[in-house]
Amino acid sequence: MEENKDITIYDIAEKLNLATSTISRALKDHPSISDKTIKKVKKTAEEMGYVPNTLAAGLRGNKTNTIGVLIPTVTQPFLSSLISGIEITAQKSGYNVIIMQSHDSYEEEVSLAKSLYSSRVSGVISSLAMETRDTSHFQQFVSNNIPLVFVDRVPKDFNTFRVIIDNYAAGYKATKHLIEQGCTRIAHLTAGSEFGNLYSERKRGYLDALKDHNLPLIEELIVNLKTVTYEEGAKASNKLFDLELRPDGIFASGDIIAVSAIQTAKKRGIKIPEELAIIGFNNDPISQIIDPNLSTITHPAAKMGKASAEIILKNIKSNKKDEVKEITFLNTEVLVRESSKRI
Repeated sequence: MEENKDITIYDIAEKLNLATSTISRALKDHPSISDKTIKKVKKTAEEMGYVPNTLAAGLRGNKTNTIGVLIPTVTQPFLSSLISGIEITAQKSGYNVIIMQSHDSYEEEVSLAKSLYSSRVSGVISSLAMETRDTSHFQQFVSNNIPLVFVDRVPKDFNTFRVIIDNYAAGYKATKHLIEQGCTRIAHLTAGSEFGNLYSERKRGYLDALKDHNLPLIEELIVNLKTVTYEEGAKASNKLFDLELRPDGIFASGDIIAVSAIQTAKKRGIKIPEELAIIGFNNDPISQIIDPNLSTITHPAAKMGKASAEIILKNIKSNKKDEVKEITFLNTEVLVRESSKRI
């Protein structure tokens, strides 16, 4: 029995007794080929099970119709929505999306960036890994005119497109809300390095809100997590609850951290929101499942994904590259729910 093999344009040419160049042009609807021949070639190609080799075509043209997306994980609801926004926008323009996960590892991010470059992607959208301090591995894209967009977790000093929210304003709003509920010892569960601007900007908003409302900065109430996980959130929460004077409010930089704080507090008999008001960040689905429902900050993930993909597509199609710019979404808002509502 003959072994299965991929059908090529040579097989179609042999069957129809036509030149391979004619087959190639017909499959691309080239005007030099008659409608009759185009129909015949496409019908035969379909019957034979021909699948175009987009990678090989891309290598010949030094590009593929593929946008690379390099993110920490697909399991976080925010990043899933971000991917959805990217995919819908890319597919409408005939582009495929390849997704790679760094799992917050710098080494994996470096390796995956090389893989994307070797795959001749047409553009790259990336949200940085938690461990990343040096972004020189992204320079290969910029140096070779491959459009690059950083989204959400972006480096402070890399001259390329960025799509972010106003993390400072969002952090300020979250902290101000807790102050308005009567909290005076507000803890902040943060994450990541000061290298990227996401968590550092939320923290800056938190600090300024305290200052503007004449509340003291208490260093022991700021806990830096290694990763944005439930386990790390629970560990950090227990550290806060072990203090002689524990906090009466918590602003967590992610909903999963806030959820772990709620459940840890409940295990220790701390009443929410009477003794401890909690607000998270992202408006993940879990925020409405947890009891009590979690107050949070909205985060327009799908819109950010769409904006990122639009930048890539515009720069692929245009000979004149756009000037590097930053798109900042300002429409974040506080969603007040049971976990922080005292007044």
